[in-house]
Amino acid sequence: MNITVKLGRSAPRLARKLPRNSRTLSTTLIHHDKSLPIKSIIKGDTSKPKIIFSGIQPTGVPHLGNYLGALKQWKDMQDNAREADKLFFSIVDLHALTIPGNADKLRQNRREMLTSLLAIGLNPERSTIFYQGSVPQHAELQWILSCTASTGYLSRMTQWKSKLSTLTSTPLSSSFPDPTIASPALKHGLFSYPILQAADILLHRSTHVPVGSDQKQHLEFARECVTNFHSAWSTHIFPPPQTISLDSSSSRIMSLQDPTKKMSKSDPNPKSKIFINDDEATIRKKINSARTDSISTTVGEYDPVNRPGVANLLEILGGFTGKTGEKVAEECKDVTLAQLKMLTADAVVAGLEEVRERFLLLGEDTEVNRKRVKETEEVGTQSAKESAERTMEKVREAIGLD
Repeated sequence: MNITVKLGRSAPRLARKLPRNSRTLSTTLIHHDKSLPIKSIIKGDTSKPKIIFSGIQPTGVPHLGNYLGALKQWKDMQDNAREADKLFFSIVDLHALTIPGNADKLRQNRREMLTSLLAIGLNPERSTIFYQGSVPQHAELQWILSCTASTGYLSRMTQWKSKLSTLTSTPLSSSFPDPTIASPALKHGLFSYPILQAADILLHRSTHVPVGSDQKQHLEFARECVTNFHSAWSTHIFPPPQTISLDSSSSRIMSLQDPTKKMSKSDPNPKSKIFINDDEATIRKKINSARTDSISTTVGEYDPVNRPGVANLLEILGGFTGKTGEKVAEECKDVTLAQLKMLTADAVVAGLEEVRERFLLLGEDTEVNRKRVKETEEVGTQSAKESAERTMEKVREAIGLD
């Protein structure tokens, strides 16, 4: 049996650690592929230039789930996009305001997320990287779209219904909360959140949006906003955005300590998550302490229902080796759980090595770094504003605000 592990400078260490007399595991080591192509990321007419938009909230340093579920795939899209394609990656700080908090903390989270996007390899000369709040047209278009958006559709959004059910005694099936029992914690920003998401996408006339399975409903709503706006104002400005489906397995990286829940920064257990700036010792310690099970001492089959901890490690290993969890399980069927943790740790360490180095370098408080971050902000903001204003000129003309 052969399992191919894509590693960088950690390859010699892994070779030394594998048991010499193991007959069940033969490991082929190759250098880490820094630009794994995304296969068929965009369906349809490939002759037309594409405008790709995606955003991420400023929650500070990303964890492994953020990286494998979205950011690494952003980098792959950038590297595989054609010269005529345009890419917009936004730090959506206005969305973060649905949970009011400390202003200084938000400033820090914004800087850390921008540093992270540069660290993973996004290139400001190729992709437009910007803070959503620095482009006022996002909020302007949100209001205009809200005037034709259906409150009935909004009330059926999964995220709103989930919060409604959690914070009130209103049944999940109900469209609107009873005002006599609605919790003060339910805010309008959460209800109208999808309209701002739609504005983010449509403002740059995006043709394609990379989304995970839990965000597909929001993209459907964005297309609904397109239909409503065009119908209300007898115009045709926005192309209906198409979906780029992100790797569904990588978007479901689970907690290392409770593999039935997604990896989350809000989890109080520091061993539950790995951050992209964690050092090698920390990564190995967290993976070695990851919960598996006592069903078998070997990997066996891929079984996320009965063996979620093992399946999670397989998904993580697959995220760095370009394979599905099922495929990794086939190659590691007779591998012990201890060996699986070792393989996973080596792959994570190697896969994040350069990212961590760039993050630490960019995070140093030096004049060079301050200048680079400032230039990235300015260039990204200017490019995003120009794109936004071209769209808003058409919108204002169509509705009579020119």
